[in-house]
Amino acid sequence: MSTIDAPEPSAIRLEGEPPHLLVVRAPYYREVADGLRAGATRLLEASGASFDVVDVAGALELPGAVRLAVRGKRRYDGYVVLGCVVKGETDHYEYVCREAMAGITGVVLQFGVCLGNGLLTVDSIEQAEVRSGAEHNKGAEAAAAALQQIRLARWLGAV
Repeated sequence: MSTIDAPEPSAIRLEGEPPHLLVVRAPYYREVADGLRAGATRLLEASGASFDVVDVAGALELPGAVRLAVRGKRRYDGYVVLGCVVKGETDHYEYVCREAMAGITGVVLQFGVCLGNGLLTVDSIEQAEVRSGAEHNKGAEAAAAALQQIRLARWLGAV
């Protein structure tokens, strides 16, 4: 399914206490990151969730920040990671994408956290702009995914 074909996520209401999430953003591409955050913010607010937002240096720092949050004293029901890696002329793109995604997946599997992944891996900044705009926003999709995982964890009695 492409971005254009994806249904626009809508508010997700959860039973029980409103969820509290941490949004971790890598703002290397500031306008794209701002767009992703706006999409996530819209969906989280419409869903009645509260959230904190922190910025990290880049995509490779996203999983580490979630891991620090898991170890920290602040409690979160879920996490949303947002960022963008744009393909360049070197193979650096391949390494960053692979390691950032593997790190995010590793944190999810090791610690059983509810996480929505909004890290864009694109060929051009134009592709990123489409995916972080007002329509078909991947930040909103990542927030919806995190809330759906929280719903599942609550239903399973995992939290």
